[in-house]
Amino acid sequence: MIYDQIDKDLLKMAEESDAVLKDIYDDIDRVCLHNSDRILSAFIKNKVSYSDFADINGYGNYDAGRDKLEAMFAEILGCQDALVRPQISSGTNALYLVFSALLKHGDTMISLTGTPYDSLQEMIGLCGDSALSLKANGVSYEQIDLLSNEFDEKKIVERLKENNVKLVEIQRSRGYSARASLTIDQIGHLISRIREVNKNVIIMVDNCYGELVEEREPGHVGADIIAGSLMKNLGGGIASTGGYVAGRSDLVHMVAERLNAPGIGKEQGANFNLNNSFFKGLFMAPSAVRSALKTAVFSAYMLEKLGYQNVSPRFDEKRTDIIQTVELGSRENLVRFAQGIQESSPVDSYVQVMPAPMPGYPFDEVMACGSFTQGSTIELSADAPVIPPYTLYMQGGLSLEYGKLSVLLAITKMRQGV
Repeated sequence: MIYDQIDKDLLKMAEESDAVLKDIYDDIDRVCLHNSDRILSAFIKNKVSYSDFADINGYGNYDAGRDKLEAMFAEILGCQDALVRPQISSGTNALYLVFSALLKHGDTMISLTGTPYDSLQEMIGLCGDSALSLKANGVSYEQIDLLSNEFDEKKIVERLKENNVKLVEIQRSRGYSARASLTIDQIGHLISRIREVNKNVIIMVDNCYGELVEEREPGHVGADIIAGSLMKNLGGGIASTGGYVAGRSDLVHMVAERLNAPGIGKEQGANFNLNNSFFKGLFMAPSAVRSALKTAVFSAYMLEKLGYQNVSPRFDEKRTDIIQTVELGSRENLVRFAQGIQESSPVDSYVQVMPAPMPGYPFDEVMACGSFTQGSTIELSADAPVIPPYTLYMQGGLSLEYGKLSVLLAITKMRQGV
């Protein structure tokens, strides 16, 4: 039994945490209820039927269920249109579709959140030698760094007054960086300022890890296009693959043509009999996100109580995504924590995770993800580049109970040095 392996002092701390964290948990429940209402209303409005789950193969023409699902995603995300497809294999894939569809030779894009996370750097052309990177295809790249976890609004506004930038990108979540994730209020304020000086620039938001954490999405505050993965929040732990792009109808159409072909756009794409899991995953997504957030809050509380200083967000800070980080101080602590998460996972619990190279990342990574869907990060996972200061990135958790057991075992292994 996992419970019997956990340090008894940690179990006592965990029991005490429920009273301390009650108000925070209650606020998470409130947001979950709000978002559940939005999603249930979208199901009813779009008259979802059992026939919408039918397997449509071949070209995938005339898939009424797919059309309803995409209309619901657009509504829930505050957008005009959406593309939700199993052919989009990851969040990175979704982002590349957006960039490659909307940016052409001679265009300029600017990251407004500094250096993007590792898997996007080769896509842009900041590293590697891919002939299909944006830079290799004549797209100019610039970035404006954050200042103390805030947008450098003055520099952004002055640069965009020049009216020679095609697209700006905002990475909502921190990725593998020490900076805090960005709230919808922060994003909305910046979008308003941009529109005061530039009406034409495309404002894109990488929404990975942030969906349904707050009551609004970037589309509600003026983002032109957003993208993410169904193996994160909006898949609800049920979708086994897939990704989405949502935004202005004309931009989504261009992305659909990049995915399929000019002249075909959204009209084709077999669903591989996944409509049911996509609908069900969306239906369960608010609850899955709630559990992931509570697991993150619990983890932060326990690690802070144990004296770890660089825990982010702190247990009582506002959250805008499901990522929790902590500096563990040593390679040994990092590996042991990850091994504890893996050993308490429902799948591949017998695997002993160790640092190793990973495609798309410049450093050895340690990754624990014993999930029902390979790479799913709405299910509890933990990973980190194995470099100082040995910062662990943890996300997900389909229930607080499972999350507690895994986190407590991971801390036990770290403390006992086994």
